[in-house]
Amino acid sequence: MDTKKVLVVDDDEKILFAFREVLKRDGYKSISAKDGEEALERMSAEQPSIVFMDITMPKLNGLEALKRIKQQNHLVPVVIITGYGTMQTAIKAMQLGAFEYLTKPLDVEKIREVTRRAFSSVQSRAMSVEEPLSFKADIVDRYELVGNSERMQEIYKLIGSISTTPNHTSVLIVGESGTGKELVARAIHTNSLNAPEPFVPINCTVLPEALLESELFGHEKGAFTGATDRKLGKFEIAHRGTIFLDEIGNLSLSLQQKLLRVLQEREFERLGGNTPIHVDARFIAATNRNIEREVKQGNFREDLFFRLNVVAIHLPPLRERKDDIPLLANYFLAKYKNEIKRSVKGFFHEAMALLQSYSYPGNVRELENLIERAVMLTKGEAILPEVLREMFVTASTKPTPLPVVSPVFSKSRDHVLRLFEKQFLIEQLKKHHGNVTAAAKSSKMTRQNFQRLMKKHGVRAEGFRVK
Repeated sequence: MDTKKVLVVDDDEKILFAFREVLKRDGYKSISAKDGEEALERMSAEQPSIVFMDITMPKLNGLEALKRIKQQNHLVPVVIITGYGTMQTAIKAMQLGAFEYLTKPLDVEKIREVTRRAFSSVQSRAMSVEEPLSFKADIVDRYELVGNSERMQEIYKLIGSISTTPNHTSVLIVGESGTGKELVARAIHTNSLNAPEPFVPINCTVLPEALLESELFGHEKGAFTGATDRKLGKFEIAHRGTIFLDEIGNLSLSLQQKLLRVLQEREFERLGGNTPIHVDARFIAATNRNIEREVKQGNFREDLFFRLNVVAIHLPPLRERKDDIPLLANYFLAKYKNEIKRSVKGFFHEAMALLQSYSYPGNVRELENLIERAVMLTKGEAILPEVLREMFVTASTKPTPLPVVSPVFSKSRDHVLRLFEKQFLIEQLKKHHGNVTAAAKSSKMTRQNFQRLMKKHGVRAEGFRVK
């Protein structure tokens, strides 16, 4: 095998020419193919070290060609290229063993960086790709993740990789409220081998501790006053499926300890029972809190954090992926015009510009609510900017109830203070387009103190800069 040989597969001659020029300058030898069938022939004849391959091609598409290439040689890195990356294609490509997944238009430096990584993996033979898994089922519309930004593409690839792991691999999803944490959990479940098994969501904030414990573990008849029958808990109902623990940061320390034991021992007993029950489900936890800070403050067990944080997914807020807003807006428009029976077909340019200028403290959930109301209020075929302006004014003037997260005054006060600090940072950075110096000066703070607060809350200036 020529360790400097690269196969590029695309039916676009301009793409092939661009790859040839880039690879030649970097000292690689490129060979080309214009469809999946020709790619397989080239693989056998030329034995390239790595492959760049488009998805949409005549005769044999890129995903099917990827599957066959991996059957012949599962070690060769195959980089999938697509003109329009969706969650499903990204997940499937990663499940079939793709080394990387790139969307057009292609960035020259990104091609070079991926090429270097791929050749490093070839030389070290450190990469070990499992046999490709069959794709279980399409995710139904209500659980579809929508987004074409680079941040979301990375998350799709991560979902694809996680879904091939065994159930004992726990996942921690971190993100602000409304970013779609449960959708990510459902995507992992739906694309895993255990998709036919139950997906069991549990909101850790809804029930008091005693009732939540019974919900999780179940109970035997007579275990406590009112326990007139045996009840199966959520852990038992999940069987070999997925247990989704939403807002895990709200679990009491005593329940955290019991959950840790379940994760360590992979078994539990019903309340009032002595018979061990095995747990085969995957645990996915989610939180909108800074869980590492909660650990430092003693509010969350460090050993439980490490047990849950085997794989972490950080969901970006909508303000940090504004390129996805038109895609999301049109997705929700299509959804609600059918539900509400309206003839709305799109947005006026100024209306879309308004949608992209808003900061969305409620994230994707807030955008969905805005579009639903806009569709309801629109009589013509396009959503007017005036409709959105009225809703933005209402949203900004409506008093927000302060969250009481604990009966302990100091804890609730600290939580509200953290929310205020983060929102203050966001508003200042938005006002000054990500210019930290200007934002600090306007806030009557030193730049160092302003940056310290940004670091504390995980706020980055890049998301607010005008592109």
